[in-house]
Amino acid sequence: MALDLHRAALERLPDLRTATTPKRVRARHRGRTVLDTTRALLVWEPRRVTPQYAVPAAELTLGLVPTAPTPLPPDLPPVLPPGRFCWHTTPGRAFAAADGPADVEVAFRPDDPDLDGRMLLDFGRFDWIEENQPVVSHPHDPFARIDVLASERHIRVELGGRLLAESGRPVALFETGLPVRYYLPREDLRMDLLHPSPTRTTCAYKGVAGYVSADLPGGDDIAWTYEDPLDDAARVRQLWAFWSERVELYVDGTRYDAAMLPDL
Repeated sequence: MALDLHRAALERLPDLRTATTPKRVRARHRGRTVLDTTRALLVWEPRRVTPQYAVPAAELTLGLVPTAPTPLPPDLPPVLPPGRFCWHTTPGRAFAAADGPADVEVAFRPDDPDLDGRMLLDFGRFDWIEENQPVVSHPHDPFARIDVLASERHIRVELGGRLLAESGRPVALFETGLPVRYYLPREDLRMDLLHPSPTRTTCAYKGVAGYVSADLPGGDDIAWTYEDPLDDAARVRQLWAFWSERVELYVDGTRYDAAMLPDL
């Protein structure tokens, strides 16, 4: 029987998963380099869709002290996105920085013997470099990728019956495990109905996104652009994509349904 790799990946979400990485990984904390290793592992705690670095304790020069673990919420979702480092779904011990607040967790040592005592580090509390390239949002997943393709699909975007964008020259961005996003030239948007938003988000593969909202009900943060994208997303520079979950987006005349993940 054929194996559906997408479904197989989802079925392994409840497991603790690891992968080796040949990259040199460095981390800075409060302006000081506290890690320089070629022996990091990528670790996905159960329910996590993005990896974290697990590093040898002997190569970490940041002083650590035990701290109380954070209780998991009773309504913990089946899929955990990036963030909420302190929500641990595998047994282990939490640590704070010796030179910081005693109740702020920055590291976690899973009990699993296959990790050989390595420490998971809270990505957001460090500045990271892989080889000589800064890394943002979370470590890169070796099993995820981006394809950016010019397209001739006809894209129409509406909200509450008002036309917001229409284009026959989109750029389609295919990202592992996520819906297809159609990026449109600014000239094909009704910019007179849109205004800048203060919202910013960060993607490990695309960079920092800025948003716009529409002066219509339900129009908050409905489209985004990457003014200065990372290398993987260079072809969508200064193009605009709409949340198909927040607008009515039609592809070749058919309403697009962008479910993030199937039910688990």
